[in-house]
Amino acid sequence: MVMRSMRRTTIFLVGILGFTALPSVGQQAAAGNKVVQITGLVGVRTNASGNLTLENGSLQFASSGTKVSVPIHSVEDVITENDSQRVFRGTFGTLTMFAPYGGGRFLSLFRSKIDTLTIQYRDTDGGLHGAIFTMPLGKADRFKKDLVAQGARTSIPMQDDSGSPNSKPDAAKEKKP
Repeated sequence: MVMRSMRRTTIFLVGILGFTALPSVGQQAAAGNKVVQITGLVGVRTNASGNLTLENGSLQFASSGTKVSVPIHSVEDVITENDSQRVFRGTFGTLTMFAPYGGGRFLSLFRSKIDTLTIQYRDTDGGLHGAIFTMPLGKADRFKKDLVAQGARTSIPMQDDSGSPNSKPDAAKEKKP
């Protein structure tokens, strides 16, 4: 009886994994400048999905019914980072905690990689603001290059892709006696 229950649970979990994990990978590859604004933009709800573009010297985030524009010259810092998020999120992710035999913890190990883009900017009154965006893997560095090329500043310099992947700057190389 226990073996039958375990077999059914395993088949159920593998089936759910197959239907949810594989389409999410395909959707990420097709996304252009589609991002999720985690927090920070005035007038935009948290975790809002939308489109992030660079137009007419400003960074524009357009979501359903909301459009926010930040002048690029007011951007004081642009930071990119790699991160990951759970594949099973929301209500279903919460319900997986109740899976028998630790199945929920096992499912929380499945993660998808994402890039984060964080900007720090000043508004027209001089107030300091920040916004955090998540986007598909590999998009944030290109977006940061475009922002810096149009006049945004960054505290972390861009890495040059022209060198070999193992090359280090002279200051970072180990000095041998």
